[in-house]
Amino acid sequence: MTLPTGEQIAIAHGDQRAVVTEVGATLRTYVTAGVPVVEGFAADERCTGGRGQVLFPWPNRLGEGPWEFSGRSARPQLDDGIERTGRHGFVRWNAFTIESFNQNRCVLSQLVHPSPAYPFTVSLEVAYHLGALGLTVTSTVINRDDVPVPFGVGFHPYLAVSTPTIEGSELQVPANAYLPVDERKLPRGEILPVGGGLNDFRELKSLSGHELDVTYTELRRDDTGMATTIVRDANGGEVELSVDRTFPYLQVYTGDQLERGRRRTAVAVEPMTCPPEALRSGKDVVVLEPGQRWAGSWRVRRRA
Repeated sequence: MTLPTGEQIAIAHGDQRAVVTEVGATLRTYVTAGVPVVEGFAADERCTGGRGQVLFPWPNRLGEGPWEFSGRSARPQLDDGIERTGRHGFVRWNAFTIESFNQNRCVLSQLVHPSPAYPFTVSLEVAYHLGALGLTVTSTVINRDDVPVPFGVGFHPYLAVSTPTIEGSELQVPANAYLPVDERKLPRGEILPVGGGLNDFRELKSLSGHELDVTYTELRRDDTGMATTIVRDANGGEVELSVDRTFPYLQVYTGDQLERGRRRTAVAVEPMTCPPEALRSGKDVVVLEPGQRWAGSWRVRRRA
């Protein structure tokens, strides 16, 4: 039987285990000592809710209508008829090439050819590495075109809790600001301080009763340049996700609109290189000259 997400690539280090799929280079599962670090899905399931997927050539939402860059026009394929937006790019549904894998590391790649939604040629490589720091994910993009190319990169892991729901869990997001959005969940063009309001999670705060689908920015970083988000469940277990400076945005989503059985069972913490609508607005979009290379990393691990 052919699995919905294609070949399954299993890697391990000590008591850590992860499975990455051929389709989308998706992080399907990651556990430490048998305890989930991310909330995944079964091998015979199709991915839903963006769970563990790679978001390219844009993360989050891109509104309807044309946009232009380097003299080329594009129009996203809409996959949300109500909001009229294209979500999370399109490579998450395509098969990747498995470039290499060994006991604790695998590398997958995809050559993205021009399409009506994205009229450029680029290569995308995603490497997953298990080690002492947990799971480190490094993405590399190379412009294979003859014109400057724009893009955004994101990832969609759901940080797991050891309880049936996230009620009773606490969240810490190292962000000083957030982006207000309109009814289509596209940025209104302003950045507001969290300022002690409902979206302020700079210190650990209970998630009980909070519904979040928020784009955070102005991240507070440590001396190494990493910004770390923590989810602490009601049993005291902690999962932390850290992003390097190439990811200045985090989307935090408590899953209140997911299908029954998946609502509020984990917290999506999504590293993003740019905000929603970036390919049209130009806000913090990455631009590569022909032949130029970009790379960025994030990592996730269970602390207790």
